[in-house]
Amino acid sequence: MNPIRISPQKAFEETARFQQKLAAGLKTLRELDEVDYGATDKEEVYREDKLVLYRFKGVNKPTAKTPILIAYALVNRPYMVDLQDDRSLVKNLLALGEDVYLIDWGYPDFSDRYLTLDDYINGYIKRCVEVIAKRHKLSKINLLGICQGGAFSLCFASIYPEKIRNLITMVTPVDFHTPDNMLARWTRSMDVDLFVDTLGNVPADLMNWCYLMLKPVRLNQQKYIGLVDILDDKAELENVLRMEKWIFDSPDQAGEAFRQFIKDFYQANRLIEGGLKIGDKSVDLKNLSAPVLNIFAEQDHLVPPNASRALRGRTGNDDYTELAFKGGHIGIYVSGRAQREVPTAIHDWLAKR
Repeated sequence: MNPIRISPQKAFEETARFQQKLAAGLKTLRELDEVDYGATDKEEVYREDKLVLYRFKGVNKPTAKTPILIAYALVNRPYMVDLQDDRSLVKNLLALGEDVYLIDWGYPDFSDRYLTLDDYINGYIKRCVEVIAKRHKLSKINLLGICQGGAFSLCFASIYPEKIRNLITMVTPVDFHTPDNMLARWTRSMDVDLFVDTLGNVPADLMNWCYLMLKPVRLNQQKYIGLVDILDDKAELENVLRMEKWIFDSPDQAGEAFRQFIKDFYQANRLIEGGLKIGDKSVDLKNLSAPVLNIFAEQDHLVPPNASRALRGRTGNDDYTELAFKGGHIGIYVSGRAQREVPTAIHDWLAKR
């Protein structure tokens, strides 16, 4: 193998450019304000414990007859779907005429340690669905579940098929035992009882570092080295800082709900193997009677595509559609491609039903 040769002149030029970027960056950093998130006005329509149910307000009144409820994962804050003006799944859905609601789970504290999946699915989600249905004088609404919230939504739609008209899942794990699921491999032999009994609630920082270590070089080194290239661009730097704020603004996890999720989903794979119970309700995907749009990301390192594709043929309705997105777990919400493709795909799919 021939060594890479760099001329002294080229090395000097690159060093000079690097120094210029750093100098410009110092000026840019002094000009930065505190980054914020959320591009869309919203109103609170229901509150219970830490949970708040919001309805988003678009520029125009919605034209869709059936509203969408977004159920996000517990492990991150849901404002990823409305991060900023030019990166907002919510804003784009509203512009297409959809009527969008969102569950904000809040930040569990030690008083929430004993919340279970029964509380989240048969309690909180059920009551939010009923609030929305009552507001619109409907018996069924549309449900959009994202990541872990997608797994919750699959359970809910299986237990209460009479309440869901259409189900959309995004980057949702269904088969937790696919060979390429590193997170599942890590948790397979975990003593979750000892873990939860010792910690109570699961600290957000611990969860975050687990996710970052799935791609340690890329997520802990390369992205920060790459900051040098944009240090002189205030808008781009604010975008990065907004993403960093979201990554590390994570709630702790209620201990009992975490215990069951690891045991029943990651370890026993009961969502597809059978035997899953949420409270006193049995979950059978064949009872899910709503049409399903299953959206997954082809470069997803948290929820591999095969983990999501496993939903095909397992529900009780042949009206099943898959959408493969060329991107990753986060890019499916915030990339330019996502803004162009995902909201339109959701709207068009719903409009046909």
